[in-house]
Amino acid sequence: MPPSIETVRSWQGRTMVDPAGDKLGTIDAIYLDDETGQPEWATVTSGLFTAKTAFVPLAQAQAMGDAIQVPYAKDQVKAAPSMTADGQLSQDEEAELYRHYGLDYSEHLSDSGLPAGTAGQGIDPHDRDRDGMYDDVQDTAVGRDTSGPTTDDAMTRSEEELQVGTQTRERGRARLRKYVTTETQQVTVPVQREEVRVEREPITEANIDAATSGPAISEEEHEVTLREEEVVVDKRAVPRERVRLDTETVTEERQVSEEVRKEQIQIDGDQDQLRRQDQR
Repeated sequence: MPPSIETVRSWQGRTMVDPAGDKLGTIDAIYLDDETGQPEWATVTSGLFTAKTAFVPLAQAQAMGDAIQVPYAKDQVKAAPSMTADGQLSQDEEAELYRHYGLDYSEHLSDSGLPAGTAGQGIDPHDRDRDGMYDDVQDTAVGRDTSGPTTDDAMTRSEEELQVGTQTRERGRARLRKYVTTETQQVTVPVQREEVRVEREPITEANIDAATSGPAISEEEHEVTLREEEVVVDKRAVPRERVRLDTETVTEERQVSEEVRKEQIQIDGDQDQLRRQDQR
């Protein structure tokens, strides 16, 4: 179901996007169907120095946040037949647009009416004469670009300017993970052991008593216990350092580019007469 007049009144000047969210351009005007008085087409302007205006059907258009989304790809809208956005489409032009967008066209539909407004204002769909066309466009239009009973005698030239800001988004994640590895360590450890050494001493007056305290001739044994040190290995966990994650802010400069529209005012008429008036 196509959007209503009340809905599309606020669409002029907003951005139109395709199903993928790619920008198609800015909505300049809304065209109404003469038979039903409902919004049928929108003119969308894209580009800056070589601005191009394309007609896009509104039958399935819907608001998506601040943008208006239509079910037509950017390439399809870009390749739409060029039509002069002069306030009215002929049946032949409308039929050509219908064929381009793969829509059914019926001959009983008359020419699309004048735009639903100028400079952001809509025209009441009931303000039609007997032939279905809108009258008194200048009298009902209220805007900065139209001179009439509701405006002054000056024309305002406007242009778009970029408003650039920043927003924070997640760019990635980092995490600490501890795992165990095994390595071989070699440590030199001094160890001691006892060995047998035979000591012989001659019989003297100092040891004669100990030497002759037993039988003169006998058999006997004397035993000495030998000892040695052996390496004993034990392990214990020793804390070495504390590790944590932290963030730091790094500032860099990036260039952004976007198309902006700028209105130009052209003077039509007798240039010599205008110059003479300026010199007075």
